[in-house]
Amino acid sequence: MSTLDSAIRQHRTATATLTLTHASAPIVGQELRLQQLRHKFLFGANWGEETLALVNGELTGPVRELAERRNEAFLRLFNQATLPFYWARFEPERGRPQTERLRNLANWYNEHGCTVKGHPLCWHTLAPDWLLPLDTDEILQAQLDHIRREVSIFAGLVNQWDVVNEAVIMPIFDRYDNGITRLCQKLGRIGLIRAMFEAARAANPQATLLLNDFDVSPAFDILVEGCLAAGVDIDMIGIQSHMHQGYWGVERTLKVLTAFERFNLPLAFTETTILSGELMPPEIVDLNDYQVKEWPSTPEGEQRQAEEAVLHYKTLFAHPAVQAITWWDLTDGGWLNAPAGLLRRDQSPKPAYEALLALIKGEWWLPPTTMTTDAQGQVAFTGFLGDYELRLGSQTFPFTLDQKGPCALTLTL
Repeated sequence: MSTLDSAIRQHRTATATLTLTHASAPIVGQELRLQQLRHKFLFGANWGEETLALVNGELTGPVRELAERRNEAFLRLFNQATLPFYWARFEPERGRPQTERLRNLANWYNEHGCTVKGHPLCWHTLAPDWLLPLDTDEILQAQLDHIRREVSIFAGLVNQWDVVNEAVIMPIFDRYDNGITRLCQKLGRIGLIRAMFEAARAANPQATLLLNDFDVSPAFDILVEGCLAAGVDIDMIGIQSHMHQGYWGVERTLKVLTAFERFNLPLAFTETTILSGELMPPEIVDLNDYQVKEWPSTPEGEQRQAEEAVLHYKTLFAHPAVQAITWWDLTDGGWLNAPAGLLRRDQSPKPAYEALLALIKGEWWLPPTTMTTDAQGQVAFTGFLGDYELRLGSQTFPFTLDQKGPCALTLTL
């Protein structure tokens, strides 16, 4: 067993002893069936415009069939979905947010057993143009109202949020004028982050709130440190890993993990891309500058993507601080038109999809198992942390393995 596999077993599994009783007496010699239902770890992807249109009844014919195939592939592999709350698209006209469309999408994912995260609440990119005529005090009020409204309305459906996105570059962003950069210049990064987190926390105290960034340099490390020193209540650090210019490799990934694990906060890899086609030139600084019409997936690239995806997921799953990995764009042709999907444009699975499925629902999943209780009414097994179901005849009993290592559970039937 490799070092990564050993670490995964150490940090992601529990060795459980289940005791079955009835009226305080052990149930001896009883055959039962165990089945894993869900991982505790969050394996996710972003929503997909086709899914948003599908659940809102906006697709017909072959396009609808493709969207349904995408959804089937999503649910087979993932248990978390990131939903789009880009302000300029969510509320293009002030006072007329697309609440119902997003609520339908959140409901759909919840009904299919997925944890849902909203992305993002505050971001300089895709800030609505109607902020531009406002002064900074008015922009601040509008931004706080936006956070309070969305986090409150979606409480119970969306309980995780990327509250502030890409704050490192926010006050120095100079591609175009926008209200949020102006606001950040006035409040400072930490001042803006504090205000946004306080508004989100007040709107839903039970929500998990993330500070998310693509910048994994010391600049983000220092910003996190400053926020925590200032008393900002961050639940989780979000790290983007867009690898359009090539796979990071284990060494760089571990270096990033080391930089942020010192804060003793959970880490989420919120946007992961690994290409299955030609790589973006290394001299590109802003990935958005690389715009091509045709960017195909190739057989050689697909094999490389599969190998790199497996190693990346194993590296992250082996690290105890990481609690979530989100693949960005399940299907080719999403952000930047890149061949970054696990599915091709026709929704057929690439080798990377099959490889991750073999990990997440194979190697890292307890298959349905038949066991018989011993003289003490006990059975023992090792399983990955998550939700399980015990079946006794026609009866089912749910339970959860929540902590790594040895554990004892008593089920009274």
